[in-house]
Amino acid sequence: MTTISKKISKTSNVPKIVKNIKQTKLKGHGKINKKAVKSSKHDEGEDAPIKGAAYDLVVVESPSKAKTIKKYLGRGYQVVASNGHIKDLPKSKLGVDVKDDFSMELVPITGKKDKILKIQQLAKSATKIYLAPDPDREGEAIAYHISEELGKKKSIYRVLFNAVTKQAVKAAIDHPTELNQFKYDSQKTRRILDRLVGYKISPILWEKVQRGLSAGRVQSVALRIITEREAEVKKFVPTQWFSIHAPMAKGGKSFEALYYGKNNDEKGELLDIKEVKKILKDVEKSGNKFSIVDVSKKERKQNPSPPFTTSKLQQDAANKLGFTAQRTMMVAQKLYEGIQLTKQGMQGLITYMRTDSVRTEPEALNALRAHIKKSYGADYLALSPIMYTRKKGAGKVQDAHEAIRPTSLDLSPDDVKGDLSKDELNLYTLIWNKYLASQMSQSIIDQTVVTFECGGHIFRANGSVIKFPGFRTIYLDSYGEGKEDDNILPDFKVGDSIKANGATESKEHWTAPPPRYNEASLVKELEEQGIGRPSTYAAIISNIQDRGYVEKMENKFFPSELGLVVCKMLVESFPEIMDVAFTAKVEELLDQIEEGEVKYKKVLKDFWKPFEKTLDKAKEEMKNLKKQQIPTNVKCLKCKTGEYFIKWGKNGQFFACSNYPECTSTEDFKKHLDGSYEIIPKKYADSTCPTCGKRMVVKRGKYGRFLACEEYPNCKTALPYVLDVSCPECKVGQFTEKQSRYGKIFYGCSNYPNCNNAMWTMPKKFKCKKCGYPVMGTKESKKNGKSLQCPKCKFTVPISETPFDGEEKKD
Repeated sequence: MTTISKKISKTSNVPKIVKNIKQTKLKGHGKINKKAVKSSKHDEGEDAPIKGAAYDLVVVESPSKAKTIKKYLGRGYQVVASNGHIKDLPKSKLGVDVKDDFSMELVPITGKKDKILKIQQLAKSATKIYLAPDPDREGEAIAYHISEELGKKKSIYRVLFNAVTKQAVKAAIDHPTELNQFKYDSQKTRRILDRLVGYKISPILWEKVQRGLSAGRVQSVALRIITEREAEVKKFVPTQWFSIHAPMAKGGKSFEALYYGKNNDEKGELLDIKEVKKILKDVEKSGNKFSIVDVSKKERKQNPSPPFTTSKLQQDAANKLGFTAQRTMMVAQKLYEGIQLTKQGMQGLITYMRTDSVRTEPEALNALRAHIKKSYGADYLALSPIMYTRKKGAGKVQDAHEAIRPTSLDLSPDDVKGDLSKDELNLYTLIWNKYLASQMSQSIIDQTVVTFECGGHIFRANGSVIKFPGFRTIYLDSYGEGKEDDNILPDFKVGDSIKANGATESKEHWTAPPPRYNEASLVKELEEQGIGRPSTYAAIISNIQDRGYVEKMENKFFPSELGLVVCKMLVESFPEIMDVAFTAKVEELLDQIEEGEVKYKKVLKDFWKPFEKTLDKAKEEMKNLKKQQIPTNVKCLKCKTGEYFIKWGKNGQFFACSNYPECTSTEDFKKHLDGSYEIIPKKYADSTCPTCGKRMVVKRGKYGRFLACEEYPNCKTALPYVLDVSCPECKVGQFTEKQSRYGKIFYGCSNYPNCNNAMWTMPKKFKCKKCGYPVMGTKESKKNGKSLQCPKCKFTVPISETPFDGEEKKD
């Protein structure tokens, strides 16, 4: 750069804002960080306004969106980011005056004073001010708060756009709207309700259970859903049942016939081994000769499903990509706000990702259908546009926005893959495929059922052939579900007979308990029960894990001992707050406030009156676990003279000796249904304590398993939980159990940071039969059961074919 260029550049980038800071006072906002105000423009990629030049101001939520929109609007506009909310209730006190019509005390969020000042300074010289936070309740609140800080200005407008594209942004600027009071009232109500529940119930938990605990209006109900499922799992008594299999072969094609029942009209259950043996004996007596009594062929058509809503995106991303709800929303936010593309520059790739809607705008729908016809042919296009509607009874909130879709069909995943991270590309491809599939033709499958009779018993063989893949070519094929394997049965005619190709055998099965929730099924349950909103699911799931109420193991949610106890106490003391139906009703009321159908103050008053009485009752009647010591009549294993009492600690209940502090013996235990106690034997590590030489005990804490010295609290040495599996990459470290910031267990090399090798599944010393990698990870799915999968080539082997079969069953 030449000397002249440097001078011009330096002059043009010096903002005039800082000079005026001394002349501006922000009431109640304290001292201003001048350096932060001066440098914040560089974070957002903004240009300083040229002195004397007229401009319009656009305020958005995020710096990345500010960069994208600035490039679209060009000169004559200044774009600044608020970085989310600028004001909120104070952290140190309730901030809601219930006696003064629930008035809120809103204060600048920590670190946002300089941001508020900057927006005020830019607004002073702006001709028009466009408030463009996200088009939802929270975005409306941000817009309102910014408007309040700017004071009464006639030229303040609200702009809404569903996609961060040049066309959408310019259209929104050309057709501004006004601030939506009803939508803001809905957000205020939600915030006040959350604050009242959290700030009024949490102190009771601090006093009765443990300091630092919290309760939430929605998160506590989500915890209840998980704890109740755990209770179902624990109470479940498995029932034995059997299946009978007859191997068949004809014309070089092998298949299997399964026992159906005593007649062709009703499927029979095999619960008695005596009955199974009788059927096998009857088949053997008939010489394993099966007569064909019926052959039916039916054409089945499968329709595509609508484009993604927020919850469906979270579910599919969890099932197909292994993403948590929080990870999905973080990646989707980036795709929405804008990606720097090599050829196109900054570009928002998807429409707004917080939506309950399944519809597509007519213009986009026409473009989609034209794209399908051109790219895949007329046969793959639905005969007429498919108009999706939301299921009956769904709430109104967020239905104003389209379903999640790509903003441009000219930007396929292949076109942009070089500019996206792995997570961004995977999620964008998922959204792309789902959107295209939504307007494609049906999948046509020919199904064949052959019915056999043998020894007075009915058997059936099922076959299916994909006659025409239709939409499945795009969506399912892209993420591993793919086409169904063609299972073509040989041709049979009624009256024909065939002999079994081997002995007919029975298999033993046991009924399974209802599955524990994973990311996808929990999001689905929250949606179906009307708990929270899609935009809050990620935060709900994250909160109950961060509080230590729920643990995530092997992609399943388990309530911790703390979570079980807190949930039980809350249900007993606050039955209405913890009621699923009541929580869903509150969400409906928030929708009605947004629609202007009910006044927000009435909703708050109707909630507060009974809640206040419940609070007073809970303060008096809720059990105090801190003071509770339950005798067990179990003798201390260490001192032999003391008796174990049940005490409550940060990780749940435990046995503690009555002779404490002289005897520091503690033990984990479990209580049987008959009321008796069983001390759980301690699991010791192979290594000894590096400090005192005593044994190391395997413990479980907030962040997963770890090793602690058996002499605790005299010796407080703690070490990571190390598996007896060496790292095949560095050949120095061993795998250790760790927990990610989002609560997910993973296994990383103990030689970190020298070795970054890590696995999301528990490693086992088992050599991959395909590529020879010495370590495989445990996997479990409904379809394939338990198995080992190679982290390198993804080769999978059933757990029953490994030395870990018995161990896995025991677990």
